[in-house]
Amino acid sequence: MISFVLKQNKNPQSVSKGNWFAYPDIKETVTLNKLAELMCIHNTGFSKGAVNGLLTDMVSCIKEQLLEGKNVKIADLAIFSLGIKNTKGGAKSEKEFSVVKHIQGVKLRARATGDLITKSLNLNATLKNVTPGAKDETSSTTSPQPSPNGEGAGQTEGGDSGNQNSGENGGQNSGNTGGNGGNTDYSGGNMD
Repeated sequence: MISFVLKQNKNPQSVSKGNWFAYPDIKETVTLNKLAELMCIHNTGFSKGAVNGLLTDMVSCIKEQLLEGKNVKIADLAIFSLGIKNTKGGAKSEKEFSVVKHIQGVKLRARATGDLITKSLNLNATLKNVTPGAKDETSSTTSPQPSPNGEGAGQTEGGDSGNQNSGENGGQNSGNTGGNGGNTDYSGGNMD
C-alpha cells in the first residue's frame, strides 16, 4: 500500500494556488550502508562490507560517467542523466546568453526503466490517505502506461529548488514525478 499526505499549494503566483495535491508519505531514507546490509541479509553471498564497497564504487563510477556527458542505465531501475535548470524566460538571443545569468544549476534525473515500469508503475496500487485528521480513505488506481519504447514513464527529477522537503535526508520528497505536483507552480515539468 502506498501512503500519501495532502499538501496545499500556497504559491501566490501559481494558477493552482489553494489547491491540494497528494505526496508520498516517506517514512525513511535508506542509506547505501543500510542497502548493503539488506542485500547481505537477502543471501547475496557477499558480506555487508563487500556489498557496501561495490555500491560505493558504483556511485562514484556513475557520477564520473554523468559528468563525462553520458547517461547510465541500470536495468529494471532507471536511466540516470544530467539536466540543466535554466532561468525562467531564458536569453533573448544566442549572443546574449550567459552561463551566470541564464543557468541556475545542474540536476540529476532518473527515468524508470524495465521491470520498474512494467511491474511497479503499471500495477494496480492501493493508496491510503495518512494526512493527520483526514478521513480514513483507501483507493485503488492504475498508473499511466509507459511510452511505446517501454522506458521513461514516471520520469523523476531531483534537486529542483521548488520541491518540498529536500533536505539532508537525500530529498525524501524531492523530484517531479511526471509533471504534476513536483515543482513550485504545480503546472508541469521544468524547461531543460
